[in-house]
Amino acid sequence: MANVKLAVVYYSSTGANYKLAQWAEDQGKKAGAEVKLVRIPELAPMEAIEQNPKWKEHFMATKDSVPEATINDLDWADAVIFSVPTRFGNVPGQVKQFMDQAGGLWFQGKLVNKVVSAMTSAQNVHGGQEATLLNLYTTMFHWGAIIAAPGYTDDAVFATGGNPYGTSVSVDGEGNLKEDVEAGVRHQVNRTVDVAQKFID
Repeated sequence: MANVKLAVVYYSSTGANYKLAQWAEDQGKKAGAEVKLVRIPELAPMEAIEQNPKWKEHFMATKDSVPEATINDLDWADAVIFSVPTRFGNVPGQVKQFMDQAGGLWFQGKLVNKVVSAMTSAQNVHGGQEATLLNLYTTMFHWGAIIAAPGYTDDAVFATGGNPYGTSVSVDGEGNLKEDVEAGVRHQVNRTVDVAQKFID
Protein backbone atom coordinates (compact mmCIF):
# COMPACT_ATOMS: atom_id res chain seq x y z
CA MET A 1 0.00 0.00 0.00
CA ALA A 2 1.51 3.31 -1.10
CA ASN A 3 1.76 6.18 1.36
CA VAL A 4 -0.40 9.22 0.72
CA LYS A 5 1.59 12.26 -0.42
CA LEU A 6 0.19 15.18 1.56
CA ALA A 7 0.99 18.83 0.86
CA VAL A 8 0.20 21.22 3.70
CA VAL A 9 -0.02 24.59 1.98
CA TYR A 10 -0.45 27.66 4.16
CA TYR A 11 -0.37 31.43 4.14
CA SER A 12 0.12 33.25 7.44
CA SER A 13 0.93 36.84 8.27
CA THR A 14 1.24 36.74 12.07
CA GLY A 15 1.56 32.98 12.60
CA ALA A 16 -1.90 31.58 13.41
CA ASN A 17 -2.28 29.58 10.22
CA TYR A 18 1.35 28.51 10.43
CA LYS A 19 0.50 26.93 13.79
CA LEU A 20 -2.47 25.10 12.29
CA ALA A 21 -0.26 23.96 9.42
CA GLN A 22 2.41 22.66 11.81
CA TRP A 23 -0.20 20.54 13.63
CA ALA A 24 -1.40 19.30 10.23
CA GLU A 25 2.15 18.39 9.19
CA ASP A 26 2.75 16.50 12.43
CA GLN A 27 -0.54 14.60 12.24
CA GLY A 28 -0.04 13.78 8.57
CA LYS A 29 3.24 12.09 9.46
CA LYS A 30 1.60 10.24 12.35
CA ALA A 31 -1.08 9.04 9.93
CA GLY A 32 1.63 7.54 7.72
CA ALA A 33 1.63 10.15 4.96
CA GLU A 34 4.66 11.59 3.20
CA VAL A 35 4.27 15.28 4.06
CA LYS A 36 5.49 18.56 2.61
CA LEU A 37 4.87 21.77 4.58
CA VAL A 38 5.12 24.78 2.28
CA ARG A 39 4.18 28.46 2.57
CA ILE A 40 2.45 30.52 -0.06
CA PRO A 41 4.78 33.36 -1.10
CA GLU A 42 4.25 36.77 0.48
CA LEU A 43 3.26 39.48 -2.01
CA ALA A 44 2.95 42.43 0.36
CA PRO A 45 5.77 44.99 0.17
CA MET A 46 8.20 45.14 3.06
CA GLU A 47 6.90 48.63 3.87
CA ALA A 48 3.51 47.12 4.71
CA ILE A 49 4.95 44.18 6.63
CA GLU A 50 7.09 46.46 8.79
CA GLN A 51 4.02 48.39 9.98
CA ASN A 52 2.94 45.35 12.01
CA PRO A 53 5.67 44.04 14.35
CA LYS A 54 4.08 40.56 14.62
CA TRP A 55 3.81 40.29 10.83
CA LYS A 56 7.44 41.27 10.42
CA GLU A 57 8.54 38.90 13.18
CA HIS A 58 6.72 35.95 11.62
CA PHE A 59 7.87 36.80 8.10
CA MET A 60 11.51 37.02 9.14
CA ALA A 61 11.28 33.81 11.19
CA THR A 62 9.91 31.68 8.35
CA LYS A 63 11.14 33.20 5.08
CA ASP A 64 14.29 31.09 5.02
CA SER A 65 13.19 28.10 7.10
CA VAL A 66 9.95 27.06 5.38
CA PRO A 67 10.06 26.32 1.62
CA GLU A 68 7.87 28.44 -0.63
CA ALA A 69 4.93 26.64 -2.21
CA THR A 70 5.01 26.08 -5.96
CA ILE A 71 2.46 24.64 -8.33
CA ASN A 72 4.67 21.56 -8.53
CA ASP A 73 3.64 20.79 -4.94
CA LEU A 74 0.03 20.46 -6.09
CA ASP A 75 1.10 18.16 -8.91
CA TRP A 76 3.14 16.01 -6.49
CA ALA A 77 0.44 15.64 -3.84
CA ASP A 78 -2.35 13.09 -3.57
CA ALA A 79 -3.97 15.31 -0.94
CA VAL A 80 -3.70 18.99 -0.05
CA ILE A 81 -4.60 20.73 3.19
CA PHE A 82 -4.81 24.52 2.97
CA SER A 83 -4.50 26.74 6.03
CA VAL A 84 -5.31 30.36 5.23
CA PRO A 85 -6.69 33.43 7.02
CA THR A 86 -9.99 35.06 6.21
CA ARG A 87 -10.01 38.31 4.26
CA PHE A 88 -13.52 39.78 4.03
CA GLY A 89 -15.04 36.30 3.78
CA ASN A 90 -12.58 35.14 1.14
CA VAL A 91 -9.00 33.97 0.81
CA PRO A 92 -6.14 36.51 0.91
CA GLY A 93 -4.82 37.85 -2.37
CA GLN A 94 -1.63 35.85 -1.88
CA VAL A 95 -3.63 32.61 -1.84
CA LYS A 96 -5.76 33.57 -4.83
CA GLN A 97 -2.66 34.44 -6.84
CA PHE A 98 -1.14 31.05 -5.98
CA MET A 99 -4.26 29.14 -6.99
CA ASP A 100 -4.58 31.13 -10.21
CA GLN A 101 -1.20 29.75 -11.26
CA ALA A 102 -2.65 26.23 -11.30
CA GLY A 103 -4.40 26.80 -14.63
CA GLY A 104 -1.88 24.68 -16.52
CA LEU A 105 -2.30 21.72 -14.18
CA TRP A 106 -6.08 22.12 -14.38
CA PHE A 107 -5.98 22.19 -18.19
CA GLN A 108 -3.96 18.96 -18.23
CA GLY A 109 -6.38 17.27 -15.81
CA LYS A 110 -3.66 16.88 -13.18
CA LEU A 111 -5.80 18.27 -10.35
CA VAL A 112 -8.67 15.82 -10.86
CA ASN A 113 -9.32 13.65 -7.79
CA LYS A 114 -6.84 15.48 -5.59
CA VAL A 115 -8.26 15.19 -2.08
CA VAL A 116 -8.52 18.65 -0.55
CA SER A 117 -9.43 20.06 2.84
CA ALA A 118 -8.99 23.54 4.33
CA MET A 119 -8.70 25.45 7.60
CA THR A 120 -8.97 29.15 8.35
CA SER A 121 -8.84 31.91 10.97
CA ALA A 122 -10.32 35.35 11.57
CA GLN A 123 -10.24 37.93 14.34
CA ASN A 124 -13.68 37.03 15.66
CA VAL A 125 -15.94 34.00 15.80
CA HIS A 126 -18.25 35.25 13.03
CA GLY A 127 -15.50 36.79 10.92
CA GLY A 128 -16.31 34.99 7.67
CA GLN A 129 -14.57 31.68 8.28
CA GLU A 130 -17.27 29.51 6.71
CA ALA A 131 -17.54 31.80 3.67
CA THR A 132 -13.76 31.67 3.24
CA LEU A 133 -13.72 27.87 3.20
CA LEU A 134 -16.66 27.67 0.81
CA ASN A 135 -15.05 30.21 -1.51
CA LEU A 136 -11.82 28.22 -1.52
CA TYR A 137 -13.72 25.00 -2.18
CA THR A 138 -15.40 26.62 -5.18
CA THR A 139 -12.00 26.65 -6.88
CA MET A 140 -11.54 23.01 -5.90
CA PHE A 141 -14.82 22.10 -7.60
CA HIS A 142 -13.44 23.57 -10.82
CA TRP A 143 -10.33 21.46 -10.37
CA GLY A 144 -12.40 18.29 -10.09
CA ALA A 145 -10.94 17.74 -6.63
CA ILE A 146 -12.55 15.66 -3.89
CA ILE A 147 -13.44 17.76 -0.84
CA ALA A 148 -12.70 15.98 2.44
CA ALA A 149 -14.40 18.37 4.83
CA PRO A 150 -14.58 17.12 8.43
CA GLY A 151 -18.37 17.29 8.59
CA TYR A 152 -19.65 16.07 11.94
CA THR A 153 -17.56 12.91 11.90
CA ASP A 154 -15.93 13.26 15.33
CA ASP A 155 -16.59 14.94 18.67
CA ALA A 156 -13.47 17.05 18.07
CA VAL A 157 -15.45 19.02 15.47
CA PHE A 158 -18.00 20.08 18.08
CA ALA A 159 -15.30 20.82 20.63
CA THR A 160 -13.59 23.22 18.25
CA GLY A 161 -16.58 25.29 17.20
CA GLY A 162 -18.67 22.90 15.14
CA ASN A 163 -17.64 24.11 11.67
CA PRO A 164 -18.34 21.17 9.30
CA TYR A 165 -16.44 22.79 6.40
CA GLY A 166 -13.04 22.82 8.09
CA THR A 167 -11.31 23.82 11.29
CA SER A 168 -11.74 27.52 12.01
CA VAL A 169 -10.42 29.60 14.84
CA SER A 170 -10.56 33.19 16.04
CA VAL A 171 -7.30 34.99 16.78
CA ASP A 172 -6.24 38.13 18.56
CA GLY A 173 -4.46 41.04 16.92
CA GLU A 174 -1.09 39.37 17.42
CA GLY A 175 -2.05 36.07 15.81
CA ASN A 176 -2.61 34.09 19.01
CA LEU A 177 -5.33 31.43 18.85
CA LYS A 178 -8.34 32.19 21.05
CA GLU A 179 -9.65 28.60 21.05
CA ASP A 180 -8.00 25.21 21.38
CA VAL A 181 -8.53 23.65 17.97
CA GLU A 182 -5.61 21.22 17.87
CA ALA A 183 -7.82 18.13 18.19
CA GLY A 184 -10.02 19.37 15.35
CA VAL A 185 -7.02 19.93 13.10
CA ARG A 186 -5.69 16.45 13.84
CA HIS A 187 -9.05 14.81 13.13
CA GLN A 188 -9.36 16.75 9.87
CA VAL A 189 -5.92 15.58 8.75
CA ASN A 190 -6.71 11.96 9.62
CA ARG A 191 -9.92 12.16 7.61
CA THR A 192 -8.15 13.74 4.63
CA VAL A 193 -5.40 11.13 4.59
CA ASP A 194 -7.96 8.33 4.99
CA VAL A 195 -10.02 9.55 2.04
CA ALA A 196 -6.91 10.04 -0.09
CA GLN A 197 -5.73 6.51 0.73
CA LYS A 198 -8.91 5.12 -0.81
CA PHE A 199 -8.07 6.85 -4.09
CA ILE A 200 -4.49 5.60 -4.37
CA ASP A 201 -5.03 1.97 -3.27
